[in-house]
Amino acid sequence: MIKTDIIIIGAGPVGLFAVFEAGLMKLRCHLIDAIPQAGGQLSEIYPKKPIYDIPGYPAILAGELVDNLMEQAAPFKPGFTLGERADSIEKQADDSFVVTTSKGTQHHAPVVMIAGGLGSFEPRKPLIDNLADFEDKGVRYIVKDPDQFEGKDMVISGGGDSALDWAIYFAQKGSFVHLVHRSDRYRAHKDSIEQAHKLAAAGKMKLHTFAEVKELSGNGKLESVAIFNKEEKTQVETTLWFPLFGLSPKLGPIGDWGLEIEKNAIVVDTFDYQTNRPGIFAIGDVNTYPGKLKLILCGFHEATLAVQTAYKIINPDKKFTLKYTTVQGVQGFEDEHPKEAIKS
Repeated sequence: MIKTDIIIIGAGPVGLFAVFEAGLMKLRCHLIDAIPQAGGQLSEIYPKKPIYDIPGYPAILAGELVDNLMEQAAPFKPGFTLGERADSIEKQADDSFVVTTSKGTQHHAPVVMIAGGLGSFEPRKPLIDNLADFEDKGVRYIVKDPDQFEGKDMVISGGGDSALDWAIYFAQKGSFVHLVHRSDRYRAHKDSIEQAHKLAAAGKMKLHTFAEVKELSGNGKLESVAIFNKEEKTQVETTLWFPLFGLSPKLGPIGDWGLEIEKNAIVVDTFDYQTNRPGIFAIGDVNTYPGKLKLILCGFHEATLAVQTAYKIINPDKKFTLKYTTVQGVQGFEDEHPKEAIKS
């Protein structure tokens, strides 16, 4: 059994930052994630997509942010159980918890922090009879490694930020992009919409409005799609179609842990982001409360406050005085927690 001070379920950006905040208070952390690498959705879904709302970074790639968070957490030597889903939380007689994964790995700690983002994700798929025949054979729901698609002509469906961001990105990288949307009103940033229209006027993109891809054709792999609008059917030869209709979040086993759930999120107290089960916290996109904003930087704030209460639970007889890191630094952790004390 892996023993630690705080079990963090979810190794995304908020979970990784919680390691840093806990480390400043000389607390050990062990992270569990169903994804086989740290970084959560930033690593798995869009590692090369820029993020614009991280303080101090006008823009930073998602994968680079993960690398920086890992470097920031490294002095506190967190443990990781990756590629295993947290399936159950069992409270012990001493009020501590045992978290067991899908592969039977057990973890024991007095505090659990759920930082699982929005849970597990499944792409929202269009209703096309032979869709499954072309999945990973031309049809892709996530742009994980854009380098391999640069310069290739493609069709992208969707009217949100993700669809427009990638359409603009590839059009600027030499691809001709057919952007297909069921309306003429996009749900993206105004600047992105203007940029898409400019690229269309420059002949680098074609905007298909009030339109949908309804037919796929090919012999073993995608060769063309049929775009239908109110007036006509347009056959477009392509080996790439990205239906970017978003991801559908599913809480999975979290919904069976006796936590108060509201609209597919965990209800928390904003004093310290503790759930209705004392000792279990929820930070990041997985939680909900009045005024909640699903932003990474908000998750960082939640992690910081959660760790303060976690320290009191773990060390009820000790008083910790918070100091600025410019004064305190990040030293002293190894003296109390040698390497052999942390298993991974």
